[in-house]
Amino acid sequence: MAASAYWRTRLHRYRLLGNKCAACGKVFFPPRLVCSYCGSAKLEEYKLAERGKLVEYTVVYSAPKGYDAVVPYVVGIVELENGVRVVAQITDVDVNEVKEGMEVELTIRRLPEQLEGGMICYTYKFRPVIG
Repeated sequence: MAASAYWRTRLHRYRLLGNKCAACGKVFFPPRLVCSYCGSAKLEEYKLAERGKLVEYTVVYSAPKGYDAVVPYVVGIVELENGVRVVAQITDVDVNEVKEGMEVELTIRRLPEQLEGGMICYTYKFRPVIG
């Protein structure tokens, strides 16, 4: 991702912002310009829930360039409390202890690779809820 694109979309990632259709009420993440259900362009910024459950997951053992140092890692589909599903890395958990249905919460973490010019990047991930 180019540094300019990363900068423009940072708030959506850092605050987990999506949007909600004013016409039909559907919620989307990432945000879009037009509702894919009713076709309305009347979409409002919407703060997504920061907790949810892990619906599906996979363990990555063969990583793309830049992620070799963090193998193995877990990527999963998280269904947030408001029903929106988000694909994200699951962190702070041993790959052998991950299970479907586990409760997770939003966390912000540094990406292992830097962008052009050495820009350090962060993104959302989810970690197990403790207690």
